[in-house]
Amino acid sequence: MNNIFTSENSALLLIDHQVGTMKLIHNIPLETVKRNTLALAKTAKILNIPVILTSSQEENIQGALLPELAEILPGAFETRIKRAGIVNAWNDENFKAAVEATGRKNLIMAGVTTDVCLVFPAISARREGYQVQAVMDASGSPYEISEEMSRLRMGREGVILTATNTIMAELAQDWSRPEGAQLLQVMFQDVLPQIY
Repeated sequence: MNNIFTSENSALLLIDHQVGTMKLIHNIPLETVKRNTLALAKTAKILNIPVILTSSQEENIQGALLPELAEILPGAFETRIKRAGIVNAWNDENFKAAVEATGRKNLIMAGVTTDVCLVFPAISARREGYQVQAVMDASGSPYEISEEMSRLRMGREGVILTATNTIMAELAQDWSRPEGAQLLQVMFQDVLPQIY
């Protein structure tokens, strides 16, 4: 299995980035998580990486997925997996089938919250032979302690913990190609706006 994540062998899974659930994030600035999540979506669009979006109980307090995701990835938004309440998205047969249908064994995951929505599917996918990178700054938890425990659990299972700019660079491979220039623009405008 190729250890390098590329646009040809990877899929992006965004789990429960819902307007209500996002309010639970307190270990990292909420705006940072939102910006990075949208940057991942833009990266996938630029590189033609398959994207699976999923939500849980949109009609309840969790609310709808971020509306910006519908603008960036209208197809993925339209076909999002709406879970009735299954906590571990990997245990939802429609979600797992959508992942399998991509034919990709490298999974880039982010979820809100890290300590509930991300930790379980990341570990489950890893146990089934997928390579998983969890994007920690596009995820977040209510408490530092729950975030840290989730990071430790994922790390023990072989999930690679990463950041948005790191996975973008890995996928870009070469900034000089046309897609690389587009990715740099996303990185400077969305991921690192306070620096530039």
